[in-house]
Amino acid sequence: MAKYSAKAQEKVGETMHEMKEGKLKSGKSDKKVTNPKQAIAIGLSEARKEGAKVPKKSSSK
Repeated sequence: MAKYSAKAQEKVGETMHEMKEGKLKSGKSDKKVTNPKQAIAIGLSEARKEGAKVPKKSSSK
């Protein structure tokens, strides 16, 4: 399991909470996010933009 900074973990927690409440929207399409993996990816992406210590994106297979 990858190690993330406390700031990144907090950001992922916030996005998961938003997803559970039904408030998390996906990028430009503004569709509601229902997949937990997608919510985690959004949280890590936002943390990366804020400068938190997050490993680089992995390539999808």
